[in-house]
Amino acid sequence: MTQDTKMDESVHPVTSTVIGETTKTIDDRALDEAAKYLANHEEFGPMTPEQEKKIVKKIDSWMIPLLVFCATLSAVDKVEIGTASLYGFQTDNGMVGQQYSWLGSILPLGTLIGLVPASWLIQRFPPGKLLAAGSLLWSCCTLCYAPCRTWAGFMGLRFLLGFLEAVSTPCFTVLVASFYKKEEQPPRNGIIFAYFSSIFNGFFAWVIGYIPADAPLRRWQYLYLLTGSINVLYSIFLWFVLPDSPMNAFFLTAEQKYHATRRLASNRTGIANKVWKWDQVWEALLDIRVWLIVLYNIVINIPNGGLQSFGSIIINNLGYTPLVSSLLTMPFGILATGGAWAFSYIAARWHNRRTLTAALALLLPIFGTALVYGLPRTNVPGQMVGLYFMYFYWPPYVVAISLVQANTAGMTKKAVTYSLVTIGYAAGNLIGPQTFRAKEAPKYTTGVVAMLVSYCVCMLILMVYWLLGAWENKRRDRKYGKAEAVHEGTIEGFVDVTDKQQRDFRYTT
Repeated sequence: MTQDTKMDESVHPVTSTVIGETTKTIDDRALDEAAKYLANHEEFGPMTPEQEKKIVKKIDSWMIPLLVFCATLSAVDKVEIGTASLYGFQTDNGMVGQQYSWLGSILPLGTLIGLVPASWLIQRFPPGKLLAAGSLLWSCCTLCYAPCRTWAGFMGLRFLLGFLEAVSTPCFTVLVASFYKKEEQPPRNGIIFAYFSSIFNGFFAWVIGYIPADAPLRRWQYLYLLTGSINVLYSIFLWFVLPDSPMNAFFLTAEQKYHATRRLASNRTGIANKVWKWDQVWEALLDIRVWLIVLYNIVINIPNGGLQSFGSIIINNLGYTPLVSSLLTMPFGILATGGAWAFSYIAARWHNRRTLTAALALLLPIFGTALVYGLPRTNVPGQMVGLYFMYFYWPPYVVAISLVQANTAGMTKKAVTYSLVTIGYAAGNLIGPQTFRAKEAPKYTTGVVAMLVSYCVCMLILMVYWLLGAWENKRRDRKYGKAEAVHEGTIEGFVDVTDKQQRDFRYTT
C-alpha cells in the first residue's frame, strides 16, 4: 500500500511510505532514527487502546521518577545559595554590596555561554547519556563549594555550574518529546519541571540547622557536601538506567518498543536524527514563534532569578530565625508544584488553549506581588501569603514549555530552538538578582516592581503567540484544506523535516 505525503516543494515527495520500503524513495539523511528503526523491525500489527494505556503507564512509572529526581537535584544545586546565606555564607566569606547579587547572576551567564556547545551536543549525542554526564560534572562542581572561601572563587564555581547545567533543560525537553504524544506532554512537564527543589532544599537546610555550632566545618559547607554527594551518586545511577527514547528503553519489551515508537508519528516532530541541517538552523533563527517564547522565557524568569537568590532572605528579614526560615521555604515548592500540575492538566484537556491557560495562571503571581508591594512590612501574615502566591509564576513557565515541544519539528531545529529558549531562561535569571538592590533591603522595592511588570508583559506575549498560531493555522486550512492524520503504516511522521515544511502540521496554541 502506498500513500503520497503532503509536504511543501522543499521536501522530496514520498511515493512509497510503507514501513520497510522507505529508503527506496527518501534520502537516508532525511529519515528520523525512528523511521529506520521501524523499517528494520519486525511488525507486530496494530496497537490496541489497552496496549497503549499499558505502555504509557509503564513509561510513566520509569521515566517520570528518573527525570523528576534529576531535575530536582539540579535545581537544588542552583537555589541552595539562598539557604546557605541563612547559615552565614555571606558573612563568612566577607561579601559586601552587590557581590551576592552577582553570584546569583553569574550562573545564568554561564548557562548562556554553555548553550552554544549544548545546542550541538543535544543534536549529536543521546539525550539520556548527555544528561547523566552533565549531571555528574555539575555535581562535582557543587562539592567544590565547601573548600572555597573567596568571592572570586565562588564566581568561578557558579559560572562553571551554569555552563555545565546548560544541557539540562534541552535534554529534559527532548526526552519528554521522545516518549509522549503532544497531548500527553503538558502534564508530564508539570511533574518533571515541578518545584520540588524548595521542598528538598528546605528539608536539607532544616537538617543542617541541627549540626552543632562547634563542628569542624561551617553549616553551609555541610549543606553543599550533602547535596553534592547525593547528586554524584544519582548521576552514576542515571548513566546506566536512563534511556534516550522508546527504542532503547530497557523496561519495554520488543513489541512495546515498537508500538511506543510508532505511536509518536502523529506528533510530526520526530524522535532523533544526528545529521546537522543548516537550513533548519536558519529556520529556527527566523521563526517569530521561537523568538516570542524566548522573550517570554526571559521575562517570566526575571522573578525566578530574584526569588531563587532572595526568597529565603526575604523570609528571614521578616523576623524569623534561620531554622524557621528554612522550613517556611518548603511551601514554595508545594504551591509551585501543585499549580504546575493543575494548570498543565488544564492545558492538556482544554484543546488549543495553552496560551490562555498560561495567561490565567499569571493572575496568581500578580495577586501575590501586589500584596507584597502594597501591604506594610509589619503585616507579616499578609507578606507571607503574598510571597507564597508569587511562586505561582512557575505554572505559566511550565505550560509554555509544552508549546515549544508541540510546535517544533525537525531535529536540528528542535536542538537550536530548545537552546534558544533556555538562553531566555538564563537571561531572565541573570537579570532577576540585579533587580534586588542591597541598599533597598529589606523591602527590595525595585525587585518587587520588576516582577509585577514582568508578569503583565508575559500576558501580552502569550496573546501575540496565540494570534500568530491561530492565523497560521487558518491560512494553512485555506491553502491546503483541513490537516490529514498520519497514515497508518507509513513513516510520514518520522521524516526529519520542520513544522513549516509540513502542509499537515497545525500549531498548538
